[in-house]
Formats: sequence, C-alpha cells, structure tokens
Amino acid sequence: MFEKLLSVFAGHSTYETPMPEADANHAFGALMVRVAKADKAYLFEELERIDQVLAKRVGLNVVAAAKFRAECEKLEEVMPETEALGQILAQGVSEADREAMFSDMWQVLMADGLRHHSEEKVVDEVAQIFALTPARAQILAKAALE
Repeated sequence: MFEKLLSVFAGHSTYETPMPEADANHAFGALMVRVAKADKAYLFEELERIDQVLAKRVGLNVVAAAKFRAECEKLEEVMPETEALGQILAQGVSEADREAMFSDMWQVLMADGLRHHSEEKVVDEVAQIFALTPARAQILAKAALE
C-alpha cells in the first residue's frame, strides 16, 4: 500500500481502467462513446453529455458516472463491431428502453452543436439494429433535439 502511494507521488502510477463486462449499461455507454468519436473529435461537451446520461440511467453520481464512462471507452475500443454492441441491447433491453437509448444517442450526437455525417451514420446503424423503422427513428431524433 505504501509503495503504491509513493509511486503515485513519483508519477509512476500503474492504474489502468479495468475492462468491464459487456452488459447492457456498458454496451450502451460504449455506443454513446462510439457516436461521439465517429467524427474524430471527442469533445468535452460530448463527454459531459455521456456522463449525464449514464448518471441518470445507471443511478450514479457525477464522479462514478465519469469512471463508468471510462470503462465504456475501454469496451468501445475492443469491440470493433457496432452491431455486436447493439445486439447486446437489442436482445436484452425492452423496446421502450431501446427507444430512450436511441434518443440519448442523438443528444450525444448534438452535444457539440454540430451534426456530423459520420456520427449520424453510427446512430442510423443502431436504429437498424434496434429494428426502428425510419419513420420511428426520425420521430425519436426530432424529439431528442427539441
């Protein structure tokens, strides 16, 4: 314990965010991270919005939500297929929850105030995985932006 404390002060911290299980909450967080990163600019506004969504959905405080997001970032890095993440949710989450998650993804997409085609492409792929009709996806996106 003392050695670990000394290594932190010496700048040699070896802490690494652990790899989370691919459960529904982590998969959802990883999808939001993927949406935010799709335009190659992972901005503070997007991080903040993801933390807010996770805090509300998982019932966490701000600090715990940021740690949870870090776990989701780790999962997003090792799961290259958006479909694999989406299938975890498509199979294990109710339709109402999937629709709420889809709306949350739109809020992450717009967190920086800009619509990027690359981010929309990821959200559109998720809509297909969630079996949302184009009309229903459009209604949810519009409601999320209001």
